[in-house]
Amino acid sequence: MSNNELSTNRIMARQNGIVQPLLTDLYQITMAYAYWKSGKVNDVAVFDLFFRTNPFQGEFTIFAGLEECLKFLQNFHYSDSDIEYLMHILPDNIEPEFFAYLKDLTCKDIKLSAIEEGSVVFPRVPLLRIEGPLIIAQLLETTLLTLVNFASLMATNAARYRMVAGKNVSLLEFGLRRAQGPDGGLSASKYAYVGGFDGTSNVLAGKMFNIPVKGTHAHSFVTSFSTLDDITSVVLRHADTHEQCNILELSLEWRRRISSIIDVSPEEASDGELAALMSYAIAFPTGFLALVDTYDVKRSGLLNFCAVALALNDCGYRAVGIRIDSGDLAYLSVLARSTFEQIAEEFKLPWFSKLTIVASNDINEETILSLNEQGHKIDCFGIGTHLVTCQRQPALGCVYKLVEINGQPRIKLSQDVGKVTIPGHKEAYRLFGADGHALIDLLQRSSEPAPIIGQKVLCRHPFQESKRAYVIPSKVEHLYKVYWSDGGVCISPKPLSQVRERVQSSLRTLRQDIKRNLNPTPYKVAVSDDLYNFIHDLWLQNAPIGELS
Repeated sequence: MSNNELSTNRIMARQNGIVQPLLTDLYQITMAYAYWKSGKVNDVAVFDLFFRTNPFQGEFTIFAGLEECLKFLQNFHYSDSDIEYLMHILPDNIEPEFFAYLKDLTCKDIKLSAIEEGSVVFPRVPLLRIEGPLIIAQLLETTLLTLVNFASLMATNAARYRMVAGKNVSLLEFGLRRAQGPDGGLSASKYAYVGGFDGTSNVLAGKMFNIPVKGTHAHSFVTSFSTLDDITSVVLRHADTHEQCNILELSLEWRRRISSIIDVSPEEASDGELAALMSYAIAFPTGFLALVDTYDVKRSGLLNFCAVALALNDCGYRAVGIRIDSGDLAYLSVLARSTFEQIAEEFKLPWFSKLTIVASNDINEETILSLNEQGHKIDCFGIGTHLVTCQRQPALGCVYKLVEINGQPRIKLSQDVGKVTIPGHKEAYRLFGADGHALIDLLQRSSEPAPIIGQKVLCRHPFQESKRAYVIPSKVEHLYKVYWSDGGVCISPKPLSQVRERVQSSLRTLRQDIKRNLNPTPYKVAVSDDLYNFIHDLWLQNAPIGELS
């Protein structure tokens, strides 16, 4: 193993946290004992991890969580205290040799194949394929599902926000306080960034995952100031000359001068708010981004902000912008932009017209679409609750199904055809058309030769006989790579920034009608003719024959 891989492994191990073998369902342990007791220690299994339906009424999903799965495999080991706890909660009749067996278990005999993290993925196509001893492969189920389900759901949600916001608007994740506990908050920050967000307010996520951290102040900072007398220091050194500037005098003078330009009386504006903004500007003269809706954006917040921003300009600093956290965001953003442009023109300060306008306040996809229709002037959205809790759909629904045991295929049948599994050891290919867009994902038996560019391939719906089509691919992408084998990582996880880039490049391979918000076109997932016949032969073999009387 190279030094780079060793370094990666150390980092992965350090960030593993609570993800450990006991982060599982009890029935995985009880099944493991039943397998062990039945003499199935040497059985070899293949499991597929996949989902059945795309989330958020959409027609695509982003696969995420692979790096965390690799960390889990790498650190899989039952500690002495784990064994002691299992002995305490399991029935007394369990043989002590089973606990000795668990104590020695690692993932050295497991092979994990996966689609590249950050890729766009679709129902029924396995995201992970786990091969190896039945008992250990079974014990991995719940933990792998919890690592992939929320990660993929969050990345997909974030990618959808990125698409509706457009390329030129920044997106910040502000959801820690509303997230599903501390681990949910960290995961949300990480996978929001993967999905296309530009930064987070979550400081720990910034440290752990190297995500840009952003933030300003809360309403409480503004309301903690009542009058101008609450300011203890009014002095700021000039950025260039280092002379002392009196921010209070400058701000009051500017407030008087610009009040007639924007038609707001200084008497209407809150002095406590002005005191707060001046104090914040003195603390952060190079990063002055202020909340302006504590009292009234139009009658107080904008006037006070502009006065302090112009005072900062006199001291050699440029303000960053404002945040609006309530009210009619479309109207207020247009008002703010118009105000900035008026002042820029009046005082010959072109940069002032370009000040950043950040909007927050319970924003969701529909809010952004509506704001787009209203012609908003917002540069950046801060999104919290709806993003991190995935309110439109709180779970993805990945499942983990046995598809082969000791070389023999296994199928799960159901009266609900959507729950019938696709059996056997399979490979997946993405076939592209001449225009460069992905046409279809094709599942084949692993014994079949891969599709060939320029050669006709029969693609069939896995369960509906009449749904079939020939495809002549201009490009063929084999979706699986082996990421874990022989007890180690085969392909080192990419930095989060590269996974983030992968999301956008992968989305670009889809036609726009598949990605659109309203009534998107379903993307096709098919099976080869050989796999189709294999599924249905196995179905007939395993389906019970009824008897009429």
